[in-house]
Amino acid sequence: MANHKSAVKRSTQNRLRKSINEKYLSKFRTTLNRFNDAVKSKKTEEIQKNLSEVNSIMAKAVKKGIFKKQYLSRKLSSLSNQIKKK
Repeated sequence: MANHKSAVKRSTQNRLRKSINEKYLSKFRTTLNRFNDAVKSKKTEEIQKNLSEVNSIMAKAVKKGIFKKQYLSRKLSSLSNQIKKK
C-alpha cells in the first residue's frame, strides 16, 4: 500500500488509466474479430464497414496514447492487404 499522498494519487490515476485502456482494447479486439469474420465470409459491404470501424477506434486509441501511430499504419496496411488477397 502507498505510504505517501502522492503515491496514493498515482495509484488512483493508474487504476483509472488501466480501465480506460482496457475499454479501448476490448472495442478494438471486438471490431477486429468482426472484420476477420466478414473477410472469411467474403461480404464486401460488411468488410468495408468493419474496416472503417477498426480505423476509427484505432485512431481514437492513438489520440489517447494507447497505440503508437506506427502500429496504426502497419495494422491498417495488413488489413487492407487481407482484403486484396480475398
